[in-house]
Amino acid sequence: MELLIERELKVADEVWIATALLHREDSSRADFAVEEIVERARREKLFETLRPGIYTHAQMHCVANRPPNPGRYRMLFETRPGHRRLYCAGDPFDPRREGSKTAPTPSQIPAKYRPLLQWQLEWCKSRSGTFSRFAALLALEGSGKDLWANENADEYIDRMREEWE
Repeated sequence: MELLIERELKVADEVWIATALLHREDSSRADFAVEEIVERARREKLFETLRPGIYTHAQMHCVANRPPNPGRYRMLFETRPGHRRLYCAGDPFDPRREGSKTAPTPSQIPAKYRPLLQWQLEWCKSRSGTFSRFAALLALEGSGKDLWANENADEYIDRMREEWE
């Protein structure tokens, strides 16, 4: 039965497992580079060779706060360019990912990794204050880009100063 599960293991679930293992092994780290997640998946050897979709899933398909392309999973969260952590309930996400999978279904991953699902719930609860403080700041990224899109910075500042007088 376990061999059947491993053959049917989704790439997204494998990426989640690798990321969860990294967090559990080094709880002092807030996030991991995409390359570290890929390497952890390689070391875990869930398959004979690393599947080519692992990088793409860690880079974009599983990332809640990136536009779907085409994957819509919400298993990871981009903390900064090229770095990811596990997604936690309450994290901001692209609205087009609403209702998508946030963690593996227990019956679809090997039994030895199922305890990671409960571990993630506890981990997210213990860090919820940290995530929510920074989530609002992360959500602001790029929000002011249209303020002076049609003029250079000096022209914009001059225009703003005219209103002071």
